[in-house]
Amino acid sequence: QVQVVESGGGLVQSGGSLRLSCAASGTVFSIESVGWYRQAPGMQRELVAQIASGGTTNYADSVKGRFTISRDNAKRTAYLQMNSLKPEDTAVYYCNCIIKKIDGYTYSYWGQGTQVIVSS
Repeated sequence: QVQVVESGGGLVQSGGSLRLSCAASGTVFSIESVGWYRQAPGMQRELVAQIASGGTTNYADSVKGRFTISRDNAKRTAYLQMNSLKPEDTAVYYCNCIIKKIDGYTYSYWGQGTQVIVSS
């Protein structure tokens, strides 16, 4: 079994910072890519940032220059550093891991989400 667990959400004032973590555990051979998504009330889930196994990153235009995604392969953990937060960043943030198992196949796993609230 594989578990993906996010942490680090909370309440922060506009202009503040938070660092989210996403840890994968279980029968993981390797983590191919990690994506951070968010979903605000009444909105569709959207991709915020993504990092591939080689370190290539991709960001939504709305967070470029403010958010940074990174990963620590040894710890099987990915991070999302969020700076200069705005009220419109308020959402539940989800981590998605594309994981390769020992059978050679890749599988997609989601965490349970962590709430981020940015007050004005």
